Amino acid sequence: MKLMTRTLAAGLAALLLAGCGSSSKKELPPAELEKFTAEVQLERNWKRSVGVGQGELFNNLQPALDGLTLYAADAKGRVVAMDRDTGKTNWQVKLKEPLSGAVGVGGGRVMLGTLDGRVITLDENDGSELWRAQVSSEVLAPPQTNGDIVVVQSQDDKLVALDIGTGEQRWIYESSLPVLTVRGHSTPVVSLHRVYAGLASGRVVALDAENGIPLWEQRIAQPQGRSELERMVDIDGRLLLDDQTLYAATYQGNLVAIDAESGNIRWQRPTSSHAGPGAGFGSVYLSKADGSVEAYDQNRATPLWTNDSLLRRQLTGPVAFSSYVAVADFEGYLHLLAQTDGRLVGRVRVDRKGVRVAPIVQGGVLYVYGNSGDLAAYQLR
Repeated sequence: MKLMTRTLAAGLAALLLAGCGSSSKKELPPAELEKFTAEVQLERNWKRSVGVGQGELFNNLQPALDGLTLYAADAKGRVVAMDRDTGKTNWQVKLKEPLSGAVGVGGGRVMLGTLDGRVITLDENDGSELWRAQVSSEVLAPPQTNGDIVVVQSQDDKLVALDIGTGEQRWIYESSLPVLTVRGHSTPVVSLHRVYAGLASGRVVALDAENGIPLWEQRIAQPQGRSELERMVDIDGRLLLDDQTLYAATYQGNLVAIDAESGNIRWQRPTSSHAGPGAGFGSVYLSKADGSVEAYDQNRATPLWTNDSLLRRQLTGPVAFSSYVAVADFEGYLHLLAQTDGRLVGRVRVDRKGVRVAPIVQGGVLYVYGNSGDLAAYQLR
């Protein structure tokens, strides 16, 4: 949750975005956590520190899984590869520059981005550096790959494809940047033949992975209001590609389901979110900007339930975990909601400095990376 007028200070940005959507001069405080009877218990398998974590800037450094290895990075340039079952270190390196976009993994590469627009790739096996490349502006989301190209979305909303072997530029896609934007952007989705990206203008674009030629472009939110703040419709959260449907959500706009082949909108629902959607058991889940969590039928815009007990708690994006939906908040609590009706069923505190990035799930284990650098693995007891 960060704003910039092609660069507002991160602290001011976070404050503004946390309060956006309310016309009150005095913002309401975060909701107090309500007491409830826990129906499930989360058991911690392991916990370890990954350096300084998210650091002082409003970073969103996301861990990544590839096979049996979990990768994570901190804001000062520490990159760690660890066994996902035990948390034990396989290798770690300390880069000379701070990181702002991490971690992307695939094709034998670990991919990272920096505030000065550098893209760094490491060997997945031992962390040795393979190449560096320069793009036009800061990289705030993890680079992605299909095994042939590395795709980077820079803060100026350019998409650049780099050769995975050499780092040489293959193609570039440019778009117009609004006057006021959310600091950050969604992570591109890269398949064998296509690249999907959400833009600060409220549009989703599909590009040919081979040459960067646009295949379709779809506006999913129309700027409204008098001020530039009111007109922000950034797609700042992750895109979700599920089978042949692409789900995207905008700030002060809509949640949409798009046919990934044609770009046609299958359904849409007015909402506001800075986090991307999650999916599971035939439903799509969304953490809204106000802190409520909603579930929708995956095939239509029908709302199934809403949980408003976590209002203004700056929630991460939701993930489906077993029969539950997991979200974390600014105080570092991990919450489990029932997928059937959204009721709170479990809670554990992960990091007292909060959690900013969505948990990830693999093999019945939930991995949570806290702002202070605490990375922990949980499973249901």
